[in-house]
Amino acid sequence: IPTKFTCEGENVSPLLKIEGIDEKVSSLAIIVDDPDAPMKTFVHWVAWNIEPTNTIPEGIPTSKEVTHPIKILQGKNDGKRFGYMGPCPPKGHGIHHYHFKVYALDTKLDLKPGSSKRKLLKAIKDHIIDQAELVGTYERK
Repeated sequence: IPTKFTCEGENVSPLLKIEGIDEKVSSLAIIVDDPDAPMKTFVHWVAWNIEPTNTIPEGIPTSKEVTHPIKILQGKNDGKRFGYMGPCPPKGHGIHHYHFKVYALDTKLDLKPGSSKRKLLKAIKDHIIDQAELVGTYERK
């Protein structure tokens, strides 16, 4: 993962390109997490009710409700903040793997901004049409 998208850079969300979205898709959801974190899987981003689009732009604002550059609702990451929190593994802890998961859903979710990853996973359970995952790595030495 380029430094720009981490705590050692600008800490902004990266551009995500999504291909092959089915016409039945009503919304997208995103979860980014790090299973290599020392204590437990660390959640870096939880977002939903994203209009079906081929591009999630870089630098999504870190607020619970975003209207520009795209409409998006966001939950709290494990840093207790809304929106994206870039990779920031402990120095010397080795390479961490960051899982960017995108879910194509058959509905918009009735889920309050600020909701957790657990609540999002429960809400999407019976609504997933398709999903994709991209894994990036980052290490602080």
